[in-house]
Amino acid sequence: MKIALLQLAVLEKNKEANVAHGLQLVRENAPDHDVLVLPEVWTTGYSLGHLDTEAETEASPVLAELQKLAREHECAIVAGSVPMRREGKVYNTSVAIDKTGTIVNMYDKVHLFGLFNEERFFAPGNNFKAYELDGVCCGSTICYDLRFPELFRHLALQGAQILFCPAEWPTARGDIWRLLAQARAAENHTFVVAVNCAGTFKGAPFYGHSMVVAPSGKIVAEAGSEEEVISCELDLAEIAKVRNRLNALADVRKELIH
Repeated sequence: MKIALLQLAVLEKNKEANVAHGLQLVRENAPDHDVLVLPEVWTTGYSLGHLDTEAETEASPVLAELQKLAREHECAIVAGSVPMRREGKVYNTSVAIDKTGTIVNMYDKVHLFGLFNEERFFAPGNNFKAYELDGVCCGSTICYDLRFPELFRHLALQGAQILFCPAEWPTARGDIWRLLAQARAAENHTFVVAVNCAGTFKGAPFYGHSMVVAPSGKIVAEAGSEEEVISCELDLAEIAKVRNRLNALADVRKELIH
């Protein structure tokens, strides 16, 4: 499986430019990959004060275009996350689209970042399920979720082989980004695909360093701090090899996590 991590520079208060740029990167990279992954809230950036007009719906032109591109190029897209309005609430939603252009999963961010009062803008999600993306069992998480190992373990126990984590993670906590991504992969013997953005918010830089972490915990591909697209081949057979040597999932006391 050939995957591309689209670490785009997200602009403040410029949804139109972000959408145009993000879609262009998708167009450029979809023909050569099986899966593309975008970062968190790549349409609006972290400027959340205008979600009343900037949140997407399931009939959004942005999602429709991503579905069209997925279908045309037979390339699955994990559309990072976008603010999405449903049933009178706005969620921070990661949309997974398969290579036929079908939306196969919508994951609403479960853990809202209290330090930045995300609960003022988003409702918390309740979808804890793994899903199939073109024949591969996957799980979606978003940014702050990296600090909550129980969500990753829950998805791994459902059979997820790839755990996606789009983010807008700051340079100020960059060392923790790498540590947590490696830990979530190693403890669950899964691939972790963590896609951060570049750029700044209120003068503070985002860390970038999008990465693919193997089931062993080894980083097999990593971006720098600026806008970049990194491409990586995922050998899913590596999961079985790691679990044959040591399979912590087989020894989990499930009563502790339910």
